[in-house]
Amino acid sequence: MAVLILGLVLFLGVHSTRIFAEGWRGATIARIGPMPWKGIYSVVSIVGFIVLVWGFRMARADTLLLWSPPVWTRHIAALLMMVLGVKTWALAHLLANGVAADVLLFGAFLVWAALSYRAARQRDRAANTVYPAGNATGTAITVVVGLAAGLVFAFFLHGPLIGVRPFG
Repeated sequence: MAVLILGLVLFLGVHSTRIFAEGWRGATIARIGPMPWKGIYSVVSIVGFIVLVWGFRMARADTLLLWSPPVWTRHIAALLMMVLGVKTWALAHLLANGVAADVLLFGAFLVWAALSYRAARQRDRAANTVYPAGNATGTAITVVVGLAAGLVFAFFLHGPLIGVRPFG
């Protein structure tokens, strides 16, 4: 579980600089430049993600069962994954899994996603940012590509990469 926690701290920590340390982030970018910042950010993100996945696989092998979800929750999780983003992904996985490693991993991402969304909205309001309206073609392409990628991952890659086959 310690490796999972380390991965979460690294990955979500670097992704939380805009939530908790916007001023420090801006000062650091001004001091070292945008490209070195992006390089450091990318390396820490990748290392954190690798440690997170490794730690999650280790933690799932020997963790405390908190509840035993019914099989149908896997299908709910799949449906929710295709409709919304990280918050829904995390919530769906919390519903469909009942061991401590799942609660730690998906709970951490759920909290992070909620805080990240809140911070982004606050930045947009402070800057009076107005985004252009989307269009049907772009939305349709995004939905089709996302759905196809999600299905490929769920049916062919989730098992080999994560160690859990959502659909048997």
